Amino acid sequence: MKDDKTNRKVKYTKMVLKESLIKLLQKKAISRITITELCEEADVNRATFYKHYTDQFDLLKRIEQELVEDINKYLDNFPFNENESESLQMMEKLFDYIKENGDMCAVLLSESGDRNFQKDVLLIVERKCIAEWTMKKSVNKEVAEYLYSYATNGSIGIILKWFEDGMQRSTHEMAEMVIGLTNQGLSAFV
Repeated sequence: MKDDKTNRKVKYTKMVLKESLIKLLQKKAISRITITELCEEADVNRATFYKHYTDQFDLLKRIEQELVEDINKYLDNFPFNENESESLQMMEKLFDYIKENGDMCAVLLSESGDRNFQKDVLLIVERKCIAEWTMKKSVNKEVAEYLYSYATNGSIGIILKWFEDGMQRSTHEMAEMVIGLTNQGLSAFV
């Protein structure tokens, strides 16, 4: 029974630290955030923080790793194929995930976010897309890499614009927009 209570306490502490860091990142860069201000925002003491993390960069890295793991698990459940309705469903679910984690995704994908994290997220999808395009569409690997770059950079731009607009459009509308623009834009090659 005590272990259960301890586990809940640890989960709660990590959750409030994560939320506090995201809140602070909305205002300033990670390098300008101090442990003291992070702990004040989370209402935890420094010793508690240091039980779990070495510094604010470690906390951010763990948040990023958790997000990458979530996206990987999610995408593993969806095969990449030519069926547009399945692609639309997958994209809509990704937008659902992004919306549910809006504050975190907005910060991590913004210009002030960690570029290495953004590259990690893009690499998850890149491997699947390029393999799919080269196998099923007979596109050579080099062209597939250019097409992927076009599609992902455009998609991130669309996501950032959606954040900027307060995520007013539905996740279904956003998924249709990304799939439509990607398929139409890539139709010259694919």
